Formats: sequence, structure tokens, C-alpha cells
Amino acid sequence: MKSLSEIETISKRSSRASGFSWGVAEEVGKNIRMLEMFGLSGIKNLNYYFKIKKNKQFEDLNIITAENKKTKIEFCPIISGLNFLDQVRSLERLSEIKFENIAYPLLFLPFVSRASEIVGKKLKLSIDNRVFLLNHNLSIYSNSLNEGVVEIGNNILIEFKENLESFKESEWKELYTLSENTFVEENESLKSTDAGAGLTDND
Repeated sequence: MKSLSEIETISKRSSRASGFSWGVAEEVGKNIRMLEMFGLSGIKNLNYYFKIKKNKQFEDLNIITAENKKTKIEFCPIISGLNFLDQVRSLERLSEIKFENIAYPLLFLPFVSRASEIVGKKLKLSIDNRVFLLNHNLSIYSNSLNEGVVEIGNNILIEFKENLESFKESEWKELYTLSENTFVEENESLKSTDAGAGLTDND
């Protein structure tokens, strides 16, 4: 069983060997570590991507807009992800962002997860029929785990979700009222402690 530290290191070094700068390679290492930690196929997708990258060119998506239409060749998931992460503060106002034709989109996913932490909101990422809910870079909920290699994301949608409570105000009040019963127990416990204070056998 490979440790997360090994996974990050090898992913970083292989990214550098594949032509990315050390700075970009370090980001890739973090991302693959995160994918594997959450049970997603990071190593497998990265390995396949690098094999294809040897003989195929990918488009760098530098400026992210509300609708990022496909070009003749697929978008690079790493450069697209880095630029999304860098620009997410200004992109948040759009509420949703569409992409077409991103290669190996699971490699794009960790950048979206990290963006969720930056903006302080959950982000919903849809890759064709796969749906991922990214929770402040702390957890990932999905209908598509352990799927292996995903070569292309034809239609990708990112939605910024508002932070809403999952319960009604009445439910909160009911629970709060119930919790007040512990105040009585605490007060009785304090009284009992105070009553026994200062007593010794010599008394």
C-alpha cells in the first residue's frame, strides 16, 4: 500500500518530467494525493494523461469565462484547473460556469475542490452524467466513485452553492429547548459540589 506522501512525491516528479514547471508539478502532486485519499483514481488518470501527452497537444485555457466553448483540441485539465483556481474569486459572481471538452477531467476536479475552500462555499461539479459535491476541500460526495480512467469531459458544469442551513428554524428551537435540560443538571451538580466544600473528618 503506497503512502499518501509517496503518491504526492511521485506525482510531482513525474509531472516535472512530463514538461511542467516545478511550481505546477507541486500543485499536481497535492491534487493526486487528494484524489487518492478520497478514493478517486488519481494515479491511473495521471498516468494515462502523460502517456497521451507525449504525442498529443492540448489547449491551454488561460482566461476562464461563463461559457468556455470547445476548440479543435481538448483543454488541458491541469492548466485549465490552475487558472480556474487563480481566478475563482472573480468567477464566483457568475454562479455557474460551463466548460466543453476537457481532457481527463478527474485531474481538473481537485482544483475545483480547492476553490471551494477559497470561496467558502460548496461547489457542485457535473462531468457529463457524473456529479460531485465538493465541500470546502474537506470531503467529496459523488454518484461516480472508483470509475477508473475518464478520458474526456464533454460537458462540464460548476455551480456555486449558497451556504444554507439544512434544517428549519422550528427544528432548531426544539433541539435548543431540549438542550436546556442539561443546564438544570449542571446547576444541581454545582450545588452539590459547593455543599460538600470545606468539610473534613476533623469537623
